[in-house]
Formats: sequence, structure tokens, C-alpha cells
Amino acid sequence: MVELTGVVMSADSLRYLPFVTVTIPSRDQGTMSSEKGVFSLIAQKGDTLEFTSMGYRKKRYIIPKELSSNRYSVIQLMTQDTFYLPVTIIRPQLSKSQFEQAFKTWDIPDDKYETARKNTEFQTMRMLVFNLAKDGRENQHAYQNIQAQRNYWAGGQPPMTIFSPLAWMDFFKAWKRGDFRRKR
Repeated sequence: MVELTGVVMSADSLRYLPFVTVTIPSRDQGTMSSEKGVFSLIAQKGDTLEFTSMGYRKKRYIIPKELSSNRYSVIQLMTQDTFYLPVTIIRPQLSKSQFEQAFKTWDIPDDKYETARKNTEFQTMRMLVFNLAKDGRENQHAYQNIQAQRNYWAGGQPPMTIFSPLAWMDFFKAWKRGDFRRKR
């Protein structure tokens, strides 16, 4: 095992790069550099490190196998990744009437506030509650509630629901669905 420490810097200006992801892909381990570009992790001799950061090219570094010490330091330089956007041509409107027509018919996307308002409307939230699957925590909570109800009435008779309006509602729904028809 090797205690690996290092600094990640930009190759053109030698400034430290904060929050660079440093991973060992073969073992699904990694860390992130600090605000000063410093990182530290435990690795093995011969492991390949992968450095990734937004706007910079991905770099790989192989830890030498013939190290004499259990501590090793690295200075990793990263080069900026330049990419080009497609050409955009801006043309003026030909006439005032065409501008008015376009202004009236263009579909302008909602801003973040309007999107948030739509996503938190009562009907949307209600639809999500009934249609989304429960996560593990919610399933565990429901299962524990069922177990608690069973344990509460253990050794005794649970109450009859003959006077419960909810039970009668379920009964009528089942009757309308045909759950009580004879099967031939």
C-alpha cells in the first residue's frame, strides 16, 4: 500500500485546480482535490490514477511499481480542453409585420420560477405521490407499521370493521368490479 499525496495544477498558468476528481478506476475508489488542489488517498503500487475536471482533458498517471517507500507525492498538470460550439447566424427580421407575427407565435420556455411553480402544484404533487414507487426507507416504514399492528393485536382479536365507512367503501368498489361473482 502507498500513501499518495499530490497537487493538481493547470499546465498553462501553474494555478492549483480545486475539486478535481481523482479515481482508481480498477478498484472504484477515489477522492477529490481540495480548494487548494491538494489530494490524498491510499493506493497500491502499479495502480492507474485518473484525473478529471470540467474544462480540462482527462489525465492518467501510473504509480511506479518499484517504489522504495510507502509514501509518494505527485504533481499533476492538466491542460485545458478547448471545444468549439457550432456556428450561430443571427439575421434581422425582414419587416415589422413578420416581427409581430413571430412575437405572437413564438413559444418561450418557462423560467425556473414558473417551472418550480408548476412542479409544486397540488395536482402535480398528488399525481406524483400516487404514481411514484416508494424508496427503501418508505417501504421499510410501511412494513414496520404492518408488523406493529400485528404485534399490537397479538393474542387478541383485532377490531371488526363492520361499522367503518372505509371498509364499506372498499366492499362496494369490489362489488362493482365483480370480485364476488362466481367463477365457472
